[in-house]
Amino acid sequence: MKQLSKTVCVLGLGYIGLPTASLLATKGFQVTGVDVAQKVVDTINSGEIHIVEPDLDILVKSAVNSGNLTASVEPVEADIFIIAVPTPFVADQTETTKKPDLTYVKTACSAIAPFLRKGNLVILESTSPPGTTDEIVAEILAEAGLDVGEDIFVAHCPERVLPGRILIELVENDRVVGGINKASTEKAVEFYQAFVRGEVFSTTAKTAELIKLTENAYRDVNIAFANEISVIAEEEGINTWEVIELANRHPRVNILNPGPGVGGHCIAVDPWFIVDRAPQHARLIRTAREVNDGKPEWVINRVREKAARYKAPVIGCLGLSFKADVDDLRESPACEIAEQLQRENLGKLMVCEPNLAAHSQFELKSLETVIAAADILLILVDHRQFKTLKASDLKEKIVIDTRGIIK
Repeated sequence: MKQLSKTVCVLGLGYIGLPTASLLATKGFQVTGVDVAQKVVDTINSGEIHIVEPDLDILVKSAVNSGNLTASVEPVEADIFIIAVPTPFVADQTETTKKPDLTYVKTACSAIAPFLRKGNLVILESTSPPGTTDEIVAEILAEAGLDVGEDIFVAHCPERVLPGRILIELVENDRVVGGINKASTEKAVEFYQAFVRGEVFSTTAKTAELIKLTENAYRDVNIAFANEISVIAEEEGINTWEVIELANRHPRVNILNPGPGVGGHCIAVDPWFIVDRAPQHARLIRTAREVNDGKPEWVINRVREKAARYKAPVIGCLGLSFKADVDDLRESPACEIAEQLQRENLGKLMVCEPNLAAHSQFELKSLETVIAAADILLILVDHRQFKTLKASDLKEKIVIDTRGIIK
């Protein structure tokens, strides 16, 4: 087997790019991480991190101190380029379908084009609609005068990691790799096999793109089902969590947990990419998105009903992140709910988010302070700190538990 290239340029140093860059650096690759934010670059070059992820601080410090990881605001020449930039929604949309914004992907492709040389491999890891690798990445590089598919190899390998376990799953999880042609696929598979312990599967770029969207759309549909059941159970005076727990005793039933909505950069976003690409066919996927996007308003209505019992209630919100034990606020339904409650001024709002040092909109309080003061306690995230709460300690309060942690 031909000796693997050893220089890598990673574009985007967020929740995927930074762990990937630091992991590769500790595996012996010479890595340059690129980010448009100078503050992020300076933080990483000092051996520190700007996001919360278990053990990432240790890995980054080790990678930087070894000399194998350097951060920059500009790309450099490398053998392998990994694009791990965000793919958010287009802002200020009036359509019912949310359209993907591929501006960051396009900008990244244009930025690396002058640095590409014969034999280089370009990998898009950003979650993207089907066709992005072929129709945007490869096309932009070809327009820059590069012989794409022959001299420059292009592939898509979607990330499939869970926040809180990113460093483990980057190595242990199976990966799906699809190139724009056979040579690109083979080159990308060879690269991932150098550091991934899981199996690396080969396919086409377009198939790999739809695989990632399918994984998250599946989970979104399942959560939407759970959220519908939770609303029905609540109206019937039935314990949602008991229903789901005992239904899951059936050997062929596996219902996920309901919550205040769905957040994060994947499940709350990716299904819309399918809907946008095939609106006439993605009927179930669209409905699931609408169900989950509507759940925060249902939670807010419950708070309104309870707040009406008080003259000036104190409403304690536990959690702002989109999932347990992370600081990630992207698409967070907890944030959406807290912000709406603040706008409506239903009472004095107190917020506890143990994974954030500060928040631009809320003055964060300790768990003990919020528990002591709250008339209405709204549990929005199942952080480990909240799981110690007992119903017997909260019997004087109205508790709205969207995560089912109070037994």
